[in-house]
Amino acid sequence: MSASSSSGERQITAERFDQLHAKVAEVKREVGKVIVGQHQVLDEILMSLCAGGHCLMIGVPGLAKTLIVRTFAEALHLSFKRIQFTPDLMPGDITGTEVIEEAADGTRRFKFVEGPLFANMILADEINRTPPRTQAALLEAMQEHSVTVGRHSYKLNEPFFVLATQNPIEQEGTYPLPEAQQDRFMFFLNVRYPEAEEEVGILKRTTTTSMPHAQPAMSGEELVEVQWIVRDMPVADHVFSYASRLARASRLDRGGEGAATVPDIIRKYVEWGAGPRAGQYFVLGGKARAFLQKRSHVSIEDVRAVAYPVLRHRIIVNFAAQAEGINSEWIISRLLQDVPQDAS
Repeated sequence: MSASSSSGERQITAERFDQLHAKVAEVKREVGKVIVGQHQVLDEILMSLCAGGHCLMIGVPGLAKTLIVRTFAEALHLSFKRIQFTPDLMPGDITGTEVIEEAADGTRRFKFVEGPLFANMILADEINRTPPRTQAALLEAMQEHSVTVGRHSYKLNEPFFVLATQNPIEQEGTYPLPEAQQDRFMFFLNVRYPEAEEEVGILKRTTTTSMPHAQPAMSGEELVEVQWIVRDMPVADHVFSYASRLARASRLDRGGEGAATVPDIIRKYVEWGAGPRAGQYFVLGGKARAFLQKRSHVSIEDVRAVAYPVLRHRIIVNFAAQAEGINSEWIISRLLQDVPQDAS
């Protein structure tokens, strides 16, 4: 596997592919020593990390969201910061600020003091509890991998990963992320309560004097190399076609295809469908899943496997759907049934 990159010609041998896959598998094992259950969530976070995307997570308090991100940071030997978003948090509190510094000769100059965004892995806890200006500063950092303070731009550390959480309860006084900003997250993860056996395991593991910790299994530089491999993975035209058709099937407006092609469930229950980013993340998520399964090619099944985390926050249901108790997950399940896997 070879291709050129901005840093010059990069060559990935089959041996190196196997080495990096083994390291990623070891990361998953190390995280599993600390986190009980939540296998699907861990897999989806790992896929997002390998693809270079960010995650938005919803779940009630106490489901180990902070512990999950911190443990991934430990297993990847990356710096970690948790930012508790509150109504009084300002953009400078997370990006950093310029302060006046006086030198020994009496001259003064501005010095930039880095904020908590200058870490590799960020937990943006309860992002819906902070005003839009601060939310926008975080989303700029996610998109550009840099922050702007005053007249200067500062590059963030690589790799850079944000997992933002939203609390589904106590919505009074919150600032829900607009749909256009949610679209910047690769995956929307739904953290559910543990199963009965898993909850017993949690009680046993967390109520003693010895708490497990993950050991570093790979470095940030190796994770960046994995992200490059995932990006460079070839995809067949029929997989691109399926990813496009699955994303377009969620929309009321399909351009030149006309309204006659819109399924009844979309016309009846959907306010807004998924945009082009959905197709991009279908492909990237499929590539990451293929890598995790030690394959160098992407299948339609890989795309279907990431449909829920990609589309959960990109399909906005209308009032009729809400009145009937229909959510985006039900729409996704119907799309996976109805959209043919071949173009015929």
